[in-house]
Amino acid sequence: MKTKIAIQGELGAYSHLAAKEIFGNVDISPCKTFEDVFALIKSDKNIKTVIPIENSLAGRVVDVHSLLVKYKPKIIREHFLRIEHCLISNLSSNINKIKYVKSHSHAISQCQKNIHSNNLTPIITADTAGSAKLLSEKPDDTIAVIASSISAEIYKLKILQNNFEDMEGNTTRFLVMDNSSIDENFEKNKKYITTCIFKLKSIPGALHKCLGGFAKNSINLTKLESFSLDNSFVQAIFYVDMEGHPDDPKISDSLNDLKKQTEKLDILGVYPASSYRYQKLS
Repeated sequence: MKTKIAIQGELGAYSHLAAKEIFGNVDISPCKTFEDVFALIKSDKNIKTVIPIENSLAGRVVDVHSLLVKYKPKIIREHFLRIEHCLISNLSSNINKIKYVKSHSHAISQCQKNIHSNNLTPIITADTAGSAKLLSEKPDDTIAVIASSISAEIYKLKILQNNFEDMEGNTTRFLVMDNSSIDENFEKNKKYITTCIFKLKSIPGALHKCLGGFAKNSINLTKLESFSLDNSFVQAIFYVDMEGHPDDPKISDSLNDLKKQTEKLDILGVYPASSYRYQKLS
């Protein structure tokens, strides 16, 4: 049975590729925006989503954090995907015919050296797979796109060059989310990530005090970011990933300390830590 997955972007997006790596046989529902994705999984308990949360070169995916606050999905898994950009054209074209290259701004920025060395003019588009889809619908031998290998397969295009990115190791972290309410059961021999979003009390020293609980219990915070809602600079929201499970006494104590310093605290998910985290450290 196919797993139903909603993604932002067209078929062939890197989220599509990540979903295939995670679940194998998938039924993809493409959505125009991240908000469309979050709204869909909130309304349908039978569908999951695979959403990019951060990239090793481009940083966090800006649109996602505010939607985590608004929709409060359940994070059930993380997945790290090596991003391998391909230079893709129509079947009738070749590298000597190409004058322009289209793709998402992140993909363009990650391939600048190769774009320059091939004397191509970059054109920014909404997404990588969407560029490939448009090229298949409106063939032009002077245009190439930067997208995933699966995009070339889906839209019957030709890969002119694999690994078109300038730097090796470009990796995106994806979160798998749904509308469930069950967290991963605690097992002492397993590694977990707990993801929270919180809003501090508007008092001096609140951030220092809330972080003190994690330091006291030697909890590793793998990610701590602040962001604003509604274009406000008054009070920030914080996103945090920590190593551990709330059923571990040290995590439980740290979260209790955190609650004392916050106006609102939401645990978005407790899920297995990807082995990728520890392979990179070895």
